[in-house]
Amino acid sequence: MKNINKEFAERRAKVMKSLKGAAGLVFAGEDSGHLESTWRPHSHFEYLTGITNESGAVLLLDPANKVASRREIILLAPRNPEKEQWDGLRESIGSKLRSETGFATIMRTTSLPMLLKDVASRVKQFATLMPTAGVGEPVSSDLSMWNEVSSRTPSCQIIDCTNVIPLLRSVKSASEVKTIQKAIAMTANGFAEAFKFVAPGINEFKVQATLEHGYAMAGGRGSAFPPIVGGGVNSTVLHYKDNDQDLVDGDMVCIDSGAFYAGYGADISRSIPVSGTYSKRQKEIYEIVLSAEEAAIRAVKPGVTLSELDAIARRIITKAGFGDYFIHSIGHHLGLETHDNCGPMAPLKKGAIITIEPGIYLPDEAIGIRIEDDILVTASGRKNLSKAIPKTVAEIEKAMRR
Repeated sequence: MKNINKEFAERRAKVMKSLKGAAGLVFAGEDSGHLESTWRPHSHFEYLTGITNESGAVLLLDPANKVASRREIILLAPRNPEKEQWDGLRESIGSKLRSETGFATIMRTTSLPMLLKDVASRVKQFATLMPTAGVGEPVSSDLSMWNEVSSRTPSCQIIDCTNVIPLLRSVKSASEVKTIQKAIAMTANGFAEAFKFVAPGINEFKVQATLEHGYAMAGGRGSAFPPIVGGGVNSTVLHYKDNDQDLVDGDMVCIDSGAFYAGYGADISRSIPVSGTYSKRQKEIYEIVLSAEEAAIRAVKPGVTLSELDAIARRIITKAGFGDYFIHSIGHHLGLETHDNCGPMAPLKKGAIITIEPGIYLPDEAIGIRIEDDILVTASGRKNLSKAIPKTVAEIEKAMRR
C-alpha cells in the first residue's frame, strides 16, 4: 500500500507544481444509488488518489498553503450508519484511514465551504482541472464551485488547467503498464475460450458470457466496456450492443472486448469465421485489414501522431479499393478509461498505450472485419502487449479447432 500511495502522491505533486500556486479541486462524483449500476469515481480523481469507494469525495489542492500537511486535503462525505447498513461499512477518520489513503489530512465534505473561504483569502487564482463541459452540458463541478467562490471574493481569477491531468495520464507508469498487461492476459484467456466456443447456432450473448467467464476465471472483474459480439451484418456495426442473434454458418463474427482489472482494461478486437474456416472472400478482406494493422503497428514510436498512423493504415486499405469502408479512426489512448482522456492530440511519448484497430465494413456482404491490438510506445519503438492473442488466419483457425 505504501508504494501505491507513493505513486499517487507523486502524481499529485506533479499537478500541484503545474498549478504554480493556484488552488485546484478534483471531484469524485456522486453515486446515483441505482441498484442496476456500478459506481466508479471520475477517472481524474481515481488517478490522483486511488480511492474508488467514496462517492461525493473531493480533493483540494492548495500548493501555496504554508502548512505542508494542508497542501492536499481529501474530503469525504459524512458517515451515515443507516446507509452503510445497505451499501457497506466505511472507516472513521483516523490513523488507519490516513495510512490506507496516504493523506495526512482527511476531512468531511461539510468542511469544504470553510476551507474554500480560507483559500480565497490567501490565493487569488483558482485552477479548473476537471474536463471542460460542452455546449448544452452542465459546467464542470470545479468551475461551478470556483464561480461561486469568485462571486463572493473580489479580485479572483479562474485559470484553465484542464489539460494538466490528461497530459500526465498520456504517459503510463511502470505499474500502470503492468496492470494493463495483466488485464490483457485475462482478456487472452476469455478470447481463447470464445474461439473454441463459437459455432453455428450459438447465440451472440452466449459468446459474450463465455468471454466474461474467461476473464473472471483469470482474475478479471468483468469487462472494461460492454462487449461487442456481432455476427453477420452485425459485424459491420461499430458499437453493436444487442448481442442477441444466433450465429450463422458461413458468417463472420466481430468480437471487440477487454477484461477489467484494478481500474484498467484491455481493448481487443478479433474477427473470426463462425464455421472455423475463413472463406476465400473473408480471407481476402481479412488479409488487407491485417496488413494495414501491422504496418501501423510497425510505425509506432515516440514522436509519431495517431493521425500519421491512421494515414499509414488508410493508405493500404484505400489502395486495395476499400477506403470508403474504413469508417473510423485508427485508435485511441488506453488507460483508466477505454478511450482514455489524454488531452489534445499530440505526438506520442514513451509510455503511452494506444490501440491500433483498422477495419473494413461491407454491409451488403455481411462482412465486418476489425483487428485491434494494445500497443505500448517504448524508447526504441513499440511493444505489442496483446501479441499472445491469435491474429493471423492460420492462428485463428487453429485456435478454433475443437
